[in-house]
Order: sequence, then C-alpha cells, then structure tokens
Amino acid sequence: MPSLDPIDAQLLLALTRNPRATTVALADEVGISRNTAQARLARHEQDGTLGSFERRINPAAVGYPLGAFITVQLVQRKLDTVATALAAVPEVLRVDGISGVVDLMVQVVATDADDLYRIAGKILAIPGVERTNVALVMRELVPYRIRPLLEQVAQGD
Repeated sequence: MPSLDPIDAQLLLALTRNPRATTVALADEVGISRNTAQARLARHEQDGTLGSFERRINPAAVGYPLGAFITVQLVQRKLDTVATALAAVPEVLRVDGISGVVDLMVQVVATDADDLYRIAGKILAIPGVERTNVALVMRELVPYRIRPLLEQVAQGD
C-alpha cells in the first residue's frame, strides 16, 4: 500500500470531517483543483486506502448488539480452508492472523448470549479448528479511528 503525502492526508481528513461532501467541496477545503481531488480519491479507492462503507454501519442497528472476539488455534496446513469457512459465517466481521499461542483473532457479533454460543460452536466445528476461546466485548472504550494518524501525516510529522 502506498504511503500518503500531506495533501492526501488533508484530503482524507476533510472527508472524515464531512463524508458526504462533494469532490468540489473537498478540493476547496484542501486548496487543490477538483480534478486533482477526484484523481487522488479514485486512486485511494483503487489501492485500498479508502475501505468499504460497511465499516461505518453499527452492527447493533441491524440487530447484532453483542460483540465478541474469538481466538482460534488451528491446524496450520488448513489455514486457507478455515479462513474460507469463517468468511461464510455472516456474523464474522473480521479475521486476523496473529502471532503467539493462538493463530486467529475473529471478531464476531451476535443477537444475544445464546446466539453467540451458536456462532462459537459453528466456528469450533470448522474442520481444522482445534480450539477456540471467546471474550465478550463489555464496552467499546476507544472506537475505531484513523484521524490522529492522518493529522500527523498532514502536518508532515
């Protein structure tokens, strides 16, 4: 993934402040032409700098108020099979391969404790999964954010 220059960071900061702004409004705020803003935003969409709109949707709004992290130990040679099976579980929001005693960190959502039990069982039943551990999210203390990093880049730090 390419690194951002200060202009890119300023453009993305403007977008975080006003996600519904037009390209013209973003360009005016940053002090660049509309064509430059459009080209940079298009490049960021293509290279993955700008992710999916899905991240902005709160799972509780669609009936999944309970969050949890499930750590997974697996048979290493079955990593791809396990990842494909996890991607097929609608309640799985994200899967990261991690270092340490466990292999995967799986972020899930559920409607309630019984639903979480069902989801955890579904994950444990995937061929290649050896062991799981569930940690319930009690409260979000620091929500997902990227603005402080963008501010550093925008200032040239």
